[in-house]
Amino acid sequence: MNLYRNRNFLILYIGTIASTVSYQLYHFILPLFIYDLTKSALAMSTMRIMDFLPNVLLGMLAGVLVDRINRNKMLKYAGFVKVMLATMLTVVILLDAVQLWHMYVLGFFIATVSYTFGNAQHAIVPQLFDKALMTEIQEKLSFVSTLLSILGPSLVGMLLIFIAYDYLFIVYAGALIIIWLSVFFLDETVTPERLNKQSIWADMKEGFIELFGNKTLFYPTMSILFANLATSFILGVLAFYVVDVLGQTKEQLGFMYSIAAIGGLIGAKLLQPLRKKWTRGKIFTVIYLMDSVALLFFFFATTWWQLSILLAARTCTSVMINIIYFAIRQESTPNHLLGRVAGTSSMLMKLALPAGLFIGGLWAEMLPIPYIFLLSACIVLVIFIVLTKQRFTLVE
Repeated sequence: MNLYRNRNFLILYIGTIASTVSYQLYHFILPLFIYDLTKSALAMSTMRIMDFLPNVLLGMLAGVLVDRINRNKMLKYAGFVKVMLATMLTVVILLDAVQLWHMYVLGFFIATVSYTFGNAQHAIVPQLFDKALMTEIQEKLSFVSTLLSILGPSLVGMLLIFIAYDYLFIVYAGALIIIWLSVFFLDETVTPERLNKQSIWADMKEGFIELFGNKTLFYPTMSILFANLATSFILGVLAFYVVDVLGQTKEQLGFMYSIAAIGGLIGAKLLQPLRKKWTRGKIFTVIYLMDSVALLFFFFATTWWQLSILLAARTCTSVMINIIYFAIRQESTPNHLLGRVAGTSSMLMKLALPAGLFIGGLWAEMLPIPYIFLLSACIVLVIFIVLTKQRFTLVE
């Protein structure tokens, strides 16, 4: 099946492009605006927390709503609300009437609606396509999203040469309008059947039980959770390590992250030929062995270009892991539970981030940084061993 000739896929594809562009605009220009408004690093960090909190606090509730309401309607509702919130943000900025608390409140609700929209989009895909296409769909959407994520900062930087960044919020709102309008052209889907009416809490519990009772999904979920923990050790200290310990320049640091991002494109393209030779379970499992080796080499890396290659390798494998995981989650979860399972698993994975960042920062203050790379490598190696013993390599 040629997906590019499928109307539903083209709509999702266009929506992914607009979504990535809007994300790049929002997360590039908003910190600049907050800095000019407050000159405070704390204010900028707090804004990042506003982006993070909805996933942790409301992820399971969003999943319940996605499973209770028709997914087409949920996409329309969430898309409309996000457009309204973005419009409010744009208006108060252009009228020079914005205060910091406006940014926090609107940012929190924009992040909440964005997550709900993404959950609904994830849940509707198995209703629109044959489940055998889930991995291919994720590959294609991931490739265009990664490509635009690489090009995004450069494009936004070029726009800033000609347009004041407060006017770029208009472009941001316009991209959200495109996303909202696109969902009206998706085929209508049925509302997932609920076997019995129950409370929101019971719905959340049902999603939790499904996640932990589905062995096909449980082991990769826990793998990603602990891998995220290991990765977050590094995220919190890597920039400091490169500039302060290795003595590299800020320009070299920028080049390092740019090169690393290219690995995502390679991962999105590499998965398809690998699937012709091995099962997705084997690919998923072996990736963790490769990751542990890459993290081991982090310990010995002494230049920005060596770290660039290692980061690119890890970005490549991370993209492949996400593609496989999303596809398996869509295939193996009963559709009437998919919103809740996605919400619960996403919440658990995100919880590892703040813990890892804190541990990494504390480690950097007390111990030599390179040894945290060894700790991360050991954690990822244990993940590989567990997956092997659980015979996850056999999952198709």
